[in-house]
Amino acid sequence: MSKVQMKDGRLIVPDCVTIPYIEGDGVGAEITPVCQNIVNEAVRAAYGGKRSIEWMEVLAGGKAFAQTGEWLPEATLDAFREYLIGIKGPLTTPVGGGIRSLNVALRQTLDLYVCLRPVRWFKGVVSPLKEPQKVNMHIFRENTEDIYAGIEWEQGTPEAQKFYTFLHDEMGVSKVRFPDTSSFGVKPVSAEGSKRLVRSAIRYALQHHQTSVTLVHKGNIMKFTEGGFKRWGYEVAEQEFPDQTFSMNQYNQIKKDLGEESANAALADAANTGKVIIKDCIADAFLQNTLLKPEEYAVIATLNLNGDYISDQLAAMVGGIGIAPGANINYATGHAIFEATHGTAPDIAGKNIVNPCSMLLSSVMMLEHLGWEEAATLVTQALEKLFEAGEATNDLARFMPNGKPLGTMEFGQRVIDALSSN
Repeated sequence: MSKVQMKDGRLIVPDCVTIPYIEGDGVGAEITPVCQNIVNEAVRAAYGGKRSIEWMEVLAGGKAFAQTGEWLPEATLDAFREYLIGIKGPLTTPVGGGIRSLNVALRQTLDLYVCLRPVRWFKGVVSPLKEPQKVNMHIFRENTEDIYAGIEWEQGTPEAQKFYTFLHDEMGVSKVRFPDTSSFGVKPVSAEGSKRLVRSAIRYALQHHQTSVTLVHKGNIMKFTEGGFKRWGYEVAEQEFPDQTFSMNQYNQIKKDLGEESANAALADAANTGKVIIKDCIADAFLQNTLLKPEEYAVIATLNLNGDYISDQLAAMVGGIGIAPGANINYATGHAIFEATHGTAPDIAGKNIVNPCSMLLSSVMMLEHLGWEEAATLVTQALEKLFEAGEATNDLARFMPNGKPLGTMEFGQRVIDALSSN
């Protein structure tokens, strides 16, 4: 078995690489083999048999519990630790005690601090927007802090009363409106966690020739968590990337010292010379702006909860969660798990109607991450060709004027056919 390795900050990828995968629960059993077949064919077509993937199944979720009595066996975590790069289908959230979320457990255990969600429109896919082609964004959602590390105390419990007593008596907090019936929550947001997220977003923008990084926050209300994220993000840009970025902090300072005309000239010069523009936007305004002027945004860096809302709204703008890929990445250690971003959909499992494109496009992200761009491009081109011709699973085809609904397996075969004709 050939492993991806991390050396001097770079991934070293063998020509035959072993990729651990979790099949997933519910529809995972259908989409996983379909995607693997497509990826195998794309790699073969791109490299003439010189490169290949050896798929190694590891267990998590319902399948793991049925076979081992554990929802997330340590052997699975060990495999992801050892092989660095993996992919997973959707997982059931255990009911009752124990792990709150298998997805969160994987992200936090492996410190996969970036949730990367690229969003683009495919011609032929019906969108609620008039000009969906303007949507092309890359969301960097912080993946280990904020509500993912949230601490809660339920209303009416001794713990909630104790927490409120501490707030009131020790910290002088007097603005809780209804203390006797309030639940309480605390969300940690650190300088370290925020900076490494923004640092990764800026590096990504530079490597992929993106025009801007927007820090999305609610710092107008939450001054020290959301506001801290904004402040720390600007610090990263100005202190670590001074020659490659131009921040709106700098713009505002030039405007104050020399006037608006000089500030506009400096901004234009920065854009013309290829610098990444660092700006920020309050979360509610950002959600509105993505509908009204999506072309103004490229890379988005944001905290966990904001990123959850943003990712799903942007996915809906280009056709839905069925074509929304995602990855969980630690750029420092090289660990990454790519994933279907939708749920297990037990109501349609086994019916050969589920859309495999979320996991397939996540597989494309994985190929790109490995440096196998040629194979990734073949898959993307095949999807573009099929969608434009109205060939898709029913969730997309039913809205297309020339839609031709296909089953999961039939759609997968049509992608493979399209690969061969590229």
